[in-house]
Amino acid sequence: MADGRADAEFRSGFVCFVGRPNTGKSTLTNALVGQKIAITSSRPQTTRHTIRGIVHREHAQLILVDTPGLHRPRTLLGQRLNDLVRDTYSEVDVITLCVPADEKIGPGDRWIVQQIKQMAPKTTVLGVVTKIDKVSRDQIAEQLLALSKLLGPEADVVPVSAVKGEQVEVLVDVIASKMPEGPAFYPDGELTDEPEETLMAELIREAALEGVRDELPHSLAVVIEEILPYEEREDMLDVHAILYVERPSQKSIIIGKGGARLKEVGTNARKQIEHILGTRIYLNLHVKVAKDWQRDPKQLGKLGF
Repeated sequence: MADGRADAEFRSGFVCFVGRPNTGKSTLTNALVGQKIAITSSRPQTTRHTIRGIVHREHAQLILVDTPGLHRPRTLLGQRLNDLVRDTYSEVDVITLCVPADEKIGPGDRWIVQQIKQMAPKTTVLGVVTKIDKVSRDQIAEQLLALSKLLGPEADVVPVSAVKGEQVEVLVDVIASKMPEGPAFYPDGELTDEPEETLMAELIREAALEGVRDELPHSLAVVIEEILPYEEREDMLDVHAILYVERPSQKSIIIGKGGARLKEVGTNARKQIEHILGTRIYLNLHVKVAKDWQRDPKQLGKLGF
């Protein structure tokens, strides 16, 4: 580290959070990093990119690799997302399984544990019971026991509430203790190594998925076309983005009556992007139909998968 801290005691390494959809993985990532870098949504498969959040502490640096959820794939996109997860599992130092306190452990959790054991038998596995603010102490204790039983006696299990910030530092310390000794990978103050375009696209995607109650998540991809200086004002950027869907009916869902919904998506996404970039932006959103893009290798490549 730049401040001459003794590297022998400093620990650094890579960790990924896994678990069924909506188990609080992205919320936990954001809580640990201290800023929003991973999109949160109650929909399966909302995370598409391996966004790395960087957690800086006096004694450690943790690089959080946020993978798409592992699932039984139905499309070529699903298959590619699963391959991404497999690659990640074998490259991290610690895999952390997230299970919510308010849902019983089920076949989905057992399947994920089975996959971890097959893909990364030598990687250290931890358990995290998330959303502990939603249940009683007895229920937390019950879930900790169940998770401990699922992972085996050698795995540590930690209860947390990312929303309330409870036990978050305890989790940081437990993960850090499993990391190899060594210097930091990233300079202080850096929170992610994702390109800004990726973060922008993810935030637009999150805003577009908000409150849509149909099969849209899988069918929506966002591409940042260009980022230009805004002609009328030097302190602003002009961001052009395209939202791709698979069918005309989905296009009308996103645009909404008289374009009202798309306008709302733009407003919400713009606020988040400005917060991350620290600069004002003018956001141009266009919606296009790319028929069945999830099943088309050519289109998948074009959309960055």
